[in-house]
Amino acid sequence: MGVLMQAFYWDCPERSGCEFKWWDHVKSNINKLASAGFTAIWLPPPSKGAEQRSMGYEPFDHFDIGEFDQRGGIPTWFGTRKSLEELIFHAHKSNMQVYVDLAINRAGGGSPELNDYSGQTGFTAFQPASNKFAKNWECFHPSHYEYWEGAKIVGTETPTFCHKNPYVYEQLMEYSRWLVEEIGVDGYCFDLGDGYGTWMTKVILGQQYKREDKFIRPFGMAHALGSSYNTDFWLNEFNRQTDNPLSVFDVPLRFRLKALCDVYGTNIPSLLGSGTLINDNPFLSVTFVDNHKFHDEAHPPIFNDKMLAYAFILTHPGYPCVYWEDYFEHKLALPDQVSGIHALVKCHEHFANGPMVTHHIGSDLYVMERLGIDGKPGLILVMNNRGDRWQGVWVHTSKPSTRFIPVAWRGKDDLNPPAETWTHNEGHGNFWAPPRGYTVYIPQ
Repeated sequence: MGVLMQAFYWDCPERSGCEFKWWDHVKSNINKLASAGFTAIWLPPPSKGAEQRSMGYEPFDHFDIGEFDQRGGIPTWFGTRKSLEELIFHAHKSNMQVYVDLAINRAGGGSPELNDYSGQTGFTAFQPASNKFAKNWECFHPSHYEYWEGAKIVGTETPTFCHKNPYVYEQLMEYSRWLVEEIGVDGYCFDLGDGYGTWMTKVILGQQYKREDKFIRPFGMAHALGSSYNTDFWLNEFNRQTDNPLSVFDVPLRFRLKALCDVYGTNIPSLLGSGTLINDNPFLSVTFVDNHKFHDEAHPPIFNDKMLAYAFILTHPGYPCVYWEDYFEHKLALPDQVSGIHALVKCHEHFANGPMVTHHIGSDLYVMERLGIDGKPGLILVMNNRGDRWQGVWVHTSKPSTRFIPVAWRGKDDLNPPAETWTHNEGHGNFWAPPRGYTVYIPQ
C-alpha cells in the first residue's frame, strides 16, 4: 500500500527555523523521501489562519493559501501558494501523492456580530481578501438549520460551521474541489469531533473530481482520538453506503505501542489483541507511532525505545505513517544504516507482503512472518522485549530449506548484527533479536 510521511509537526515552521518557508523545506527533501520508499506526504491545513503564524486549523480564508495580504502578510506560516504548488508538482514528479488536513470544523479571526437566532454575540463576520466564502452569523452554530449540542461555542473566537446551511455546504464543496482540481491535492485527512457529521465526509470523498482530463478519487483518512470503540464507530459510520471508503488512524494500537516502548515489562501480546484496527480491519488502518496530536503533557509522545514501535508498524498490515519530527529532527532515519527507519521503510516496500502469521508470542518475545505474495518474498520479524539479553526461538516457517539474512535490526544498547540462519527441510528455523530490540529477516 505504500508508506506515508507526515510532513509537519506542531509549530514546525518556527521550531525548524523555516518560518514562511516550510513548503520549500519539504520540497527540498522530496527526492530523499522518494528514494527511501515513501509514496505519499501529508501536509497541514494550507489555508490562511486567524493569524499569519498559525498551523491553519482555524482558517480565516479557506481560499487564501499564501496569495493575499491579510492577517499579517501574504504567505501563510508555511509559505506562498506558488511554493505549495511547486512542492506538489515536485512530489507528483517523484510519484508521490500529496494529502492535506482539511480544516472545515471552525473558523478563526472573525469580527463580532449579533446572532439574530440566539441573541448572542459571536466572532462570525468574515470578509476574506480572496472574495470567496464571505461569512456571517448564519454560517455558524447555533442555527435554525440544525440542532447542535455544542452551540455554546458561539461567543468564543472560533465559531463552528453549520454545514447544513446550503451556502456553507456549497462553499466547502467548492473548496475541496478547488484543492484537488486546481491546486493538485490527492487526498484529505479529516479531523473528527467538532463541527460536522460523517455525511459531510462522505460527500467530499464521493464528489467527482477531474484533473487534466483524468478522474481523481481522493484518498481519505480520519483521526479519532479516544477509545477503540470510538475509533471503530467512526470507521463504520464513515464507510456505510459509500463507494470511496475512508481509512482511520489506529489510535488504540498507538497507545499500546507507547506502553510497550515506555513501560518496561509491558507484554507483547497486548499489541495483537482485539480493539485495534490492524486486528479488526487492517486494510483500513493507518498505523502510526507519533504525530502532531501527541506533543504535550495531556497527550505525550513516546519517549523510549521508539524504534520498537516503528519496527512493528513497518512490518505489519496497515498503511504506516512515519512522523517527520522522528525521521529528521530526532534523527531516526539513519539513511543507509540497518538500525533506522530508512531500513524499515525499505523492508515494508520490498518484503512486507502477503498474509501475516504469528509463529511465537510470549510476554517478551514475538516472531511473525509475512508470507509474501505475487513473487514478493515476505519477511520474518523478531521482537525482544527483555532488556538484559538476546533472545531467540525455533519456529516453523512457511519456507523450508531457505537461507534467511538480517536486513534491519536494532537493540537498545546493542547494534551487533544477528547471525543469518537456515530453515530445515520442513521449515523450522532459529531466529534472534537483540535486547529491547528487533530483527527483520528476509528469505534468499
